[in-house]
Amino acid sequence: MAGGELSGTVADVPVPWEFAEESGLAQLETRPQDPYSINLAYVQMDGRLYIYAGDTRTSWVQHIEQNPLVRIRVNNIIYPARAVRVNNDDEIVKFAAIWVSRSTFQRDPNGLEEIWLYRLQAR
Repeated sequence: MAGGELSGTVADVPVPWEFAEESGLAQLETRPQDPYSINLAYVQMDGRLYIYAGDTRTSWVQHIEQNPLVRIRVNNIIYPARAVRVNNDDEIVKFAAIWVSRSTFQRDPNGLEEIWLYRLQAR
């Protein structure tokens, strides 16, 4: 179930991203003019943070396509970020290896026709 504006301590996006876990759960807020937030999984790779919707153009994907400014809350810290869609095949393959290693139920992006994968970076 989606929520509204996230609350917590706001901090600058770390460069590089470095959390204790390679992947974990976070809350993503999109649509700054009318905040919409959801729980999702993230993956860290090479000091970057990624969020992934598979091949489904979810509500949060549609929001990012209209306005790439997001906020992500990890460990009760909120990071204002910009979501950049990943189209680089090498980056997708590397992400996929981490993503599918998390669980046999994770959808491998390598087998999908359209991929909604985003890298979060400082605004």
